[in-house]
Amino acid sequence: CQHHQGSIFVTSVPMVYQSVVARVMLTLSLSLLLLAAVTVDAFVSPSHHYGRQQITNYVVSNHQRGLVPFQITNSAESSQLLYMTESDSEESDETEGDAATDNDDTIEEEEESPSEVISTYKTKISAQRIGTTARPGSSAKTPIDVTMKFGGSSLANGDRIDHVANLIKGRINPPPNKDGSPSDENPVRPRAVICSAMGKTTNSLLAAGEMALEGRVDIEALRTLHLGTCRQFDLPDRTRNDVEKLLNECEDMLNGVRLIQELSPKSLDQLVSYGERCSVRIMAARLNQIGVPAQAFDAWDVGVFTDDTYGDAKLLPGTIASIKERFDGRVDPNVVAVVTGFIGHNMKGKITTLGRGGSDLTATAIGAALNVDEVQVWKDVDGILTADPRLVKNALPVSHVSYEEASELAYFGAQVLHPIAMQPALHANIPVRVKNSYNPSAPGSVIDNVGNPSRMVTAITCKRNISLMDITSLQMLGAYGFLGAVFADFEKNKVSVDVLASSEVSISVTLDKKQKENDIEQLRDDLSRFAEVELHRDRAILTLITDVSRSSDVLATVFATFSMHGIQVEMMSQGASKVNISFIIRDDQIDDAILKLHSCLFEGQCDVAIIEDGHIV
Repeated sequence: CQHHQGSIFVTSVPMVYQSVVARVMLTLSLSLLLLAAVTVDAFVSPSHHYGRQQITNYVVSNHQRGLVPFQITNSAESSQLLYMTESDSEESDETEGDAATDNDDTIEEEEESPSEVISTYKTKISAQRIGTTARPGSSAKTPIDVTMKFGGSSLANGDRIDHVANLIKGRINPPPNKDGSPSDENPVRPRAVICSAMGKTTNSLLAAGEMALEGRVDIEALRTLHLGTCRQFDLPDRTRNDVEKLLNECEDMLNGVRLIQELSPKSLDQLVSYGERCSVRIMAARLNQIGVPAQAFDAWDVGVFTDDTYGDAKLLPGTIASIKERFDGRVDPNVVAVVTGFIGHNMKGKITTLGRGGSDLTATAIGAALNVDEVQVWKDVDGILTADPRLVKNALPVSHVSYEEASELAYFGAQVLHPIAMQPALHANIPVRVKNSYNPSAPGSVIDNVGNPSRMVTAITCKRNISLMDITSLQMLGAYGFLGAVFADFEKNKVSVDVLASSEVSISVTLDKKQKENDIEQLRDDLSRFAEVELHRDRAILTLITDVSRSSDVLATVFATFSMHGIQVEMMSQGASKVNISFIIRDDQIDDAILKLHSCLFEGQCDVAIIEDGHIV
C-alpha cells in the first residue's frame, strides 16, 4: 500500500498472503472476545452477587477455558469472584467443592442423591446470608436458642396476637436501654414457638360439640374470632383460605355429630384440635408480616407422636428422637417454627390430645429434642408466685424453683405448668423460664436443678373439693396383708390416691374430685368386706412447697398459726416427697388457712412466733 500525490494505491498481493492475514485478524478477534468474557466474569457487581457465600461452578465456559474460581471474602461490603488459570490454582488452597482438574476435555463428577445435594447446599450457605442485622444499640450478647410457648390468654384476640408477634421480634433483637446503651437482655433465636388455641376457643369447641348432640350446629363466634383476626391484619389470602378450610371442616364434623348423635373421645380430640391449628397459621402469617421469617406446623409434622389414649395421651418413648430428626431435615434453624401445642398423632395417624396444659409438655419436649438453652413458658402472671393471686393479693414472684418443686406445685393445684411437663426438661437439664406476656419486662421464674435452697418455704398451693377416706381393719390383719388387700381393691376399681397416711391397721387417703362417683361407691363396698370405711366429703389439701429437712421449724409455725385461728388438721403427710408437706383440712377453712400462712411466712405480718433454725425470729 503506497501513498502518492494524495492518492492511495493498493499493490497486488498474492492470495497466499491474503489468507495468512485473514487468519491473524481472526485470531486477534477471538482473543479480544475471550479477554472481554474473562473481564466480565472477573468483576461481579456487589448488587448482583449472593452475599458472602462461596460460589462454585459459576460459568461452565470458564472451566472449559481452563479457569477455576478464586474467592475473595474479606471485604465488609462485598465479595468478588476472580478467576485464575489451573496452573496458578494448584499453588493455592483448593476452593471448596472445586478442586483443580487436569486438562482433560471432559470433567466427570460423582452423582449425588437429592438428599445429599440438599445437605451439601445447606453447608455452603453462610450464616451472614440469613442472619438479621442488629439494630443500633441493641444487645451485643450471643443469641441463645429457645422454645417459646404462649397460652390461650396470651393469644386471646387479634390485638394479643399482634402483641405476642412483636414480643417475639423484640426478643430476637432487643431494643437498646433508655440511655441508648446496648440492651441488658439476652437476644434469642426461637427454634420453635408453641401456640395454644386463641382465648377460650377450646371451651367453645367443646360447647359446640354438646350443641351438635342436641341438634344444633353453630360456630359463627369462632369464625368471627379467627377470620376477623385475618382481616384485622390483612393477612395473605393463603392464610385466610387455610383458616377458613379448617373452620369449614370443623363445621362439617359437627354436622356429622348432629346426624349420628355420637361424640367419642377420639372425635373430641379431633374437634378441639381445630383451635390450635387455626392459631398457628395466624401467628406465623403475622410474624412474616412484621419481618420475622416463620412457618406454621401441626405438631405431628415435627415428630410429636403419642399413644392411643384419646383425651389424655402420653408421648411415645421415641418422640424426642423423632422431633430432632424432623427439625434437622425440614426446619431451617433461622426460621421460626410455629407449632401447635396440646395435640399430636398416634401411630395410626389419628389426632390425640395431651390433656389440659399439654402445650407446656409440647414446649419442653421440643426444647429437649433441639437441646435449646432455655424453654420459655409465657403466661398471664409474673412467673411462679408464692400463692394463687386470685386469693392472695400480695402474692410474690419466686425467682428460682427446682424441677421437683415445680412438679409438686403443678400436681397440687398451682396453675403454672402441666404436671408432667417438667420431665423432658429435667432429663435434658434445660432450664424453664416462666414469664408474663402481659408484662414482658418482669424477670419471671427460672426452673432448674438447683432452685433456691436458702428459702424455708417456697410457695403455698391447694386442691379443693376432695374426699378423705378412712379405712380401718376389722380383722386386725398384719400390716402387709391389710395394705395388700386395700390396694388390690383400689387397683380393681381404678381409683387413684393423692395423699396417704397409714398405721398397722388403718389407712387414710384422699381421693381427687375427678374420680367417678360410681367407682368410689364400688370401692367402698369392696373394702367393707374386711374394713370399716368412713368417707368425708368437702375437704381440701393445703400443700407447702418447702425443704423438709427444715420441717420442724415449718411445722412449729404452721401449727401455731392453725391453733390460733381454730383451723383443725384432719390428716398430714410428709416424707414421700422431699419438697412438700400436705395438710388435709375442711374445705370451708382453706382460704383462711392460706391467707394466714402467707401473711406469716412471706409478708412479715405474723401473729405467732416464727421459728427458723431453732430460733424465734
